[in-house]
Amino acid sequence: MGDTHANAYRQPIYEYDKSLVADDQYKDSLPDIQDTIYIIDGGKRDIEHVGIHNFKLPLKYARRDGGISELETSITGTVSLDAEKRGIHMSRIVEQFYEYKDSVFNVDQIINILKDYKDKLGSFDARILLNISYPILQTSLRSNREGYQYYNVTFEVTLNKLNEFRKIIHFDYVYSSTCPCSYELSEHAREYRGVAATPHAQRSKSRVSVEFGKEFVWIEDIKDICLDALKTEVQVIVKRVDEQAFAELNAVNTKFVEDASRLLYSKLNACESIYDFKVVLSHLESLHPHNAIAIIVKGIEDGFTGTTSIEELNSLIC
Repeated sequence: MGDTHANAYRQPIYEYDKSLVADDQYKDSLPDIQDTIYIIDGGKRDIEHVGIHNFKLPLKYARRDGGISELETSITGTVSLDAEKRGIHMSRIVEQFYEYKDSVFNVDQIINILKDYKDKLGSFDARILLNISYPILQTSLRSNREGYQYYNVTFEVTLNKLNEFRKIIHFDYVYSSTCPCSYELSEHAREYRGVAATPHAQRSKSRVSVEFGKEFVWIEDIKDICLDALKTEVQVIVKRVDEQAFAELNAVNTKFVEDASRLLYSKLNACESIYDFKVVLSHLESLHPHNAIAIIVKGIEDGFTGTTSIEELNSLIC
């Protein structure tokens, strides 16, 4: 370094200063590198989404029956970033949620948060995803026992530069699918040759994404639609009479993945409060080493499309 620079060098103190009081004057003196606009590595380019993922809080949610559930929530909050800005102050997204942490959450509350942090961060787009495991009591088929079925649910709300909102619920539903072809072949073996045979069935999963407008769609509503369409939801409490009932239920509701997609389409399309929808289904074959999949959408202009990612398909493994 040379004698001049070496003699001027001051060794830093390697000890945490517990006595420091961060008053307003001290805070104002702190550099804020994110507000610099003259040094942007990689060139000036708008960024579509930047923010935080898997930030967790216990939040309260209103239930259809008027009750309230407090559930651990994984939060994803992002905004767009203008090409002239270097950073977004991500801590402000966290702070926004802490301001609302004692509220009962619904879509209107999410919209309020979106408006706040879009304004505070000076963004032209904003997006929030809240992921929860939502419990609903299920009554067994014949023994009338009750147990909690947990549903993977994500609320997604976006706000664009035209101040237009999109409100979407992603709902995962797990059911049993008995192969119609295998069922008929098993019956043939028994009837014509007196040979015992069983049809193959598999645990199956659908991700139902619904977009709605002014009229709110409850999580329980989506669950009821799925049950009405598919009939063979997996069971929580199972006594012998319930296991027999489940076998009978599957026998009268055999379905290919193509059948399941159309059954859900019919019921979702009949619900007036649902503006648009997309369903991605995966049957985890017990006959094959691969899965059978199907994707179906309502088919409105500028609505959901039939494209999906490998990550989403991989997530539909029960």
